Amino acid sequence: MENHKIAVGLDIGTTKIVAMIGRKNEYGKLEVLGIGKAKSLGVKRGVVSNITQTIQSIQQAVEESESVSGHKIENVVVGIAGQHIRSLHHSDYITRSNADEVIDEIDIDNLVNQVHKLVMLPGEEIIHVLPQEFKVDSQGDIKEPIGMYGGRLEANFHVVVGQVSSIRNIGRCVKSAGLDLSEITLEPLASASAVLSQEEKEAGVALIDIGGGTTDLAIFKDGIIRHTAVIPFGGNVITEDIKEGCSIIEKQAELLKIKFGSAWPGENKETEIVSIPGLRGREPKEITLKNLSKIIHARVQEIIEHVYLEIKNYGHETQKGKLIAGIVLTGGGSQLKHLRQLVEYITGMDARIGYPNEHLAGDSDESLSSPSYATAVGLLMEGLENYAKEEKKEEEVVEEVVVAEETPQEEEVQEEPPKKKRKSFFEKFTDGLKEFLDNAE
Repeated sequence: MENHKIAVGLDIGTTKIVAMIGRKNEYGKLEVLGIGKAKSLGVKRGVVSNITQTIQSIQQAVEESESVSGHKIENVVVGIAGQHIRSLHHSDYITRSNADEVIDEIDIDNLVNQVHKLVMLPGEEIIHVLPQEFKVDSQGDIKEPIGMYGGRLEANFHVVVGQVSSIRNIGRCVKSAGLDLSEITLEPLASASAVLSQEEKEAGVALIDIGGGTTDLAIFKDGIIRHTAVIPFGGNVITEDIKEGCSIIEKQAELLKIKFGSAWPGENKETEIVSIPGLRGREPKEITLKNLSKIIHARVQEIIEHVYLEIKNYGHETQKGKLIAGIVLTGGGSQLKHLRQLVEYITGMDARIGYPNEHLAGDSDESLSSPSYATAVGLLMEGLENYAKEEKKEEEVVEEVVVAEETPQEEEVQEEPPKKKRKSFFEKFTDGLKEFLDNAE
């Protein structure tokens, strides 16, 4: 049973692939048993562009975390991002056949499944259907309709859509690396579970996850996800700009960015200079930190303005949509010096850096609470939550079967529903993906 409680989050990023094994300790906190990292070579802007290299990187990360933790990895929860992700709002309703019975999970499942049948553009598939608020017989603003009476159940949904081919490519890589895919989750949602507190989600907050290839945005208000977006720029574009602007190789550009980079050009004096060794006996290059931060500033400003446009589109400037808790920055790119100040300056909102340490056990390794592991921690939490849900379902099924045995005349009726009702739309989606991959071989 102990092994069953262990989950694995696999963050397939543009810069690195991280496999994180963990379980919950007795206080309900995350205990990370092992972590494996590999350079990601086959992913561009969050989308798999080279299957073979991605499979190798996944295997490398998985092997490393297996050897650290001593556990064998079988199934993983994977994050998905990329510029093909878009979100839309949709309202739908069902008319219940029997208004004298209270609304239960089956009704909500039916409504969610109905939204899943929406016709998308060719080549697109629904990844998440997230209910926002419900309406029962024209009574609005209901967060939890279970247990209420009503004939018509209506809800507003936040629907996240992605490209079928990109989702299948990720599934293909995971399967070819010898792993089972237990779930696919949108990366900004995973990062949000890792770094945001419930109070922030209630007050209204925008999470900006700056990765290597993409910048992910998730907006919460009243504890509910309101808007998601993936912007196809990230930390790699900044490195690329430094490489071009200073005529140096990528490795040096990355080091310069991490060691001396700043998002605020007023910070450096003209006289501060870094000398970079030339290639193969060429003269060393001298670069002023002022110029370096000007290059970084220009690109970071562009990324933040893109994100701010999305925040405005959501309706931040309206009274109802105000984000009181401001902005939380996470991901590897959020470690850039003075980024927080620049974000506050451009958006006029409060900002903080989000560390995924809130849910980690007290004795966790210091390096795990780095913002660059936020997505992996979130995916791991997702995997553990799924186990908890499954166990609860199993217990309920056992209870219902026991009840059925006690009332023999209803045995046939009672036996079936628990198993039928419990398959969520997400499991169906993942099962469909597994089936497709099995047939593809």
